[in-house]
Amino acid sequence: MHRLLLFAALLTSSWTTLHAAEATADAPFNFILGTQAIGGRYHFTQDAPLLESARIIAELGSGIMKFSISRQAVFGKTKANVTYPDPSLKTLTDVASKEPAHRAVLDMPFTHFFIWAYPFTPHGSAAQFKPAERDLEYREMYDFSCHLLRTYNGTGKSFYLGHWEGDWHLRPHFDPKQGFSETDAENFIAWLKVRQQAIDDAKRDTAHQAVWLWHYTEANLVTPYLKGGQCLTNDILPKVDIDYVSYSCYDSIQHDIHEGLFQALDHIESKLQPRPGITGKRVFIGEYGFPSRRYTPEEQNRKSIEAMIAALEWGCPFALYWELYDNEGTPEKPGGFWLINEKNEKQPVWETHRRFFEWARQHVADARKKSGAPPTPEAFRKSAVEWLKTL
Repeated sequence: MHRLLLFAALLTSSWTTLHAAEATADAPFNFILGTQAIGGRYHFTQDAPLLESARIIAELGSGIMKFSISRQAVFGKTKANVTYPDPSLKTLTDVASKEPAHRAVLDMPFTHFFIWAYPFTPHGSAAQFKPAERDLEYREMYDFSCHLLRTYNGTGKSFYLGHWEGDWHLRPHFDPKQGFSETDAENFIAWLKVRQQAIDDAKRDTAHQAVWLWHYTEANLVTPYLKGGQCLTNDILPKVDIDYVSYSCYDSIQHDIHEGLFQALDHIESKLQPRPGITGKRVFIGEYGFPSRRYTPEEQNRKSIEAMIAALEWGCPFALYWELYDNEGTPEKPGGFWLINEKNEKQPVWETHRRFFEWARQHVADARKKSGAPPTPEAFRKSAVEWLKTL
């Protein structure tokens, strides 16, 4: 435990020294692109898998960290955030405040955290969310939100609490051709409303400044339903007052990446209710990637750059690559959604991200030196697209 906390303290000190100039006291600059660490099936050090992944993502140069917090501190059957889950932890707040690896990662100087937040409240799929569970869900999400606002008050951190692909929550059979019942839709809507209310109430009740907290849902079946049909975007979004929508966008990047993403992102945005207090686009790419089982490393990198450019041109506030370590397949037949493979070899798409963050930090620093202010988000996006097109 002491080694984990010492590591976090040292990293925080060095990061702050190197990059303090790139953020105002109120809002650190958002470089938009990032990656995530959820359910990786391998790791290479004695650190807890989550902490190792966060350290590597920080070394990459990213200001974004995405991971999961749940009852077992794991995702999947054997893919753990920690080596030895602690059964004494009973809530999300317990995990965030008492489990050493999770606390160390949250204390690291990332500027934007995305968390799949699944309270310990006993229920299955959100589509089976029962009225008796709603107070429990609300209380745990409320307490967790208050903890984040109090603990990270004044740090400039932003937290986005959400969940994994919602269309599969509605379709636990994983068959996109089968629909879902009206009851399932009503339960899912109730689940999202409870979570949004808990976060809104925590923000209302907890004094805070220079720390931000938001709620998001995630869609993953969009392209097949652009002209109608049952899906989260068409049936759920118009009925919830939610902060953001994440799009796990594999269904729109199989052919023409630019056109597919623009059509899907436009469609999602068209279903959103207004949300006063949030400026800019509210749909971001929570997952995109091109597995090595289908693409060479060079193709994986090239297609990823195409997705980055499309996301930036559309105006996504974030675009998160899936992911640091592969979470699918076996050593013999890997899925290949990775920046670093199971031989600890950094792939070309890793180098693209590294170079992007290096360019982005210098670009923002140059703008500050020249004008005394960072570039506007629009100007940054334009320059980022121009830079990516040179690769």
